[in-house]
Amino acid sequence: MSKRSGQTKDGRTVEYVEVPDPPMGGMKKVYFSPDRSYVVAFFHDPQAAADANRHARLDAVLGRFNPTTDPEAGEYWKKLFCWPTGVLNRPTLGVVAPAYPPGYFFETGPFKGKEKKGKWFSSPKLRSYLPEAERGDWRNYFQICILISRAVRRLHQAGLAHSDLSCNNVLIDPSRGLSVVIDIDSLVVPGMFPPDVLGTPGYIAPEVLGTTHLPVRDPKRVHPSARTDQHALAVLIYEYLLFRHPLRGPKIYSAASAEEDEHLGLGAKATFVEHPTDRSNRPPDLRPTVADLGPQLADLFGRSFVAGLHAPDKRPGAIEWERGLVKTWDLLHPCLGPKCPSKWFVLHGTTAGPCPFCGAKPPGPVPVLRLRKEVRPGQWLPDANLVVHDAGLGLFDWHVLANVFPGERADRTRRGYFARHQGKWLLVNEGLASLTSPAGSPVPPGAAVELKPGAAFRLSKEPNGRLAVPDFLPG
Repeated sequence: MSKRSGQTKDGRTVEYVEVPDPPMGGMKKVYFSPDRSYVVAFFHDPQAAADANRHARLDAVLGRFNPTTDPEAGEYWKKLFCWPTGVLNRPTLGVVAPAYPPGYFFETGPFKGKEKKGKWFSSPKLRSYLPEAERGDWRNYFQICILISRAVRRLHQAGLAHSDLSCNNVLIDPSRGLSVVIDIDSLVVPGMFPPDVLGTPGYIAPEVLGTTHLPVRDPKRVHPSARTDQHALAVLIYEYLLFRHPLRGPKIYSAASAEEDEHLGLGAKATFVEHPTDRSNRPPDLRPTVADLGPQLADLFGRSFVAGLHAPDKRPGAIEWERGLVKTWDLLHPCLGPKCPSKWFVLHGTTAGPCPFCGAKPPGPVPVLRLRKEVRPGQWLPDANLVVHDAGLGLFDWHVLANVFPGERADRTRRGYFARHQGKWLLVNEGLASLTSPAGSPVPPGAAVELKPGAAFRLSKEPNGRLAVPDFLPG
């Protein structure tokens, strides 16, 4: 090993440690800085430095398309993206990027020190090799899906596409419910820079896979874009919530070879394993299903893998996934089944359970706040639901006010919490200025409102303040 130095386009000297066998990807080889706080990644292709398009892409990615320089939300995006911080032009073309935080490397077990790529967690077989502490509970995977969809939404809003979203380029930390999108330097800017890669098998959109036989410049050939990102995003979310691939089932598409079977099964003839009418690719024991994830996500998966599987324009956007996941997050309830592998499930419908992972039911009726918004004076319409439990559930601005969304700029100060005390369910006020009881009396911070069936109360008298109507679901 020896210490080397490179120079960025803006004149900075960057040190790195040269090793004989550095980690390599499809396009770059990677070296750590002496203190391992950042990495430098050099392109394999010796012609890369002469590629004007590549230089223009890198300049655009670090400049006008860079969310980490946002004065309001830049620090937030630094947690969701491993965004490059410099372009190297000496000794050859490369990029400088932050090193992954320690949580994205296995901390225990036989794979200690290796990157936490998603396949370790989405494959039941591979999960079985991991220590329990590394696997995380199901709520953490849910949070990971929200963060991934939020990151992709931010890319797409800027007109960018990742082009290779996959379990390899989205690292996750299920023990903490965190994710980070990597391989940013190959982003696609539609109409400006062509994609470098087709994607990763299993995440490549069917229309891309089905046209790879055509010449690159053939107008019928489909290249990676935001539409193909939408397919990969849906695959990732399905894998992390249901621990299986949405298209890999028992159906045989070609007996000629495994390669042709895979090509057809993920491409031109791809069939959703949960297709409502075509059951030809459905495994015999398929549970839980998308129906167990609640109506919001069931609809999004249907649009992704039924209506939109071979019709890209019908796929839901990343912002729809983000909003659907956030709404469904408020329906999560802890499972008390002693052998439940997930520890959480989505409580939807008219009864409290059972948990689709283990069959256990919550003890006793479960309270749900039916949240309503005022569309005109005195007229309140259903707007959202919040399943109540005492496993650390808090009340936030996005529950209290109908016009607040828990995105990157949201105030995450807790305004209240729920507790069960002497057989009663309570909402304890911590910071709500105008919480009122069902009788209309002010409930100051430090006091509580008891949740009683049908006894509506105002969470806030501010504009867009919601009305909450307690409901209790029988077990």
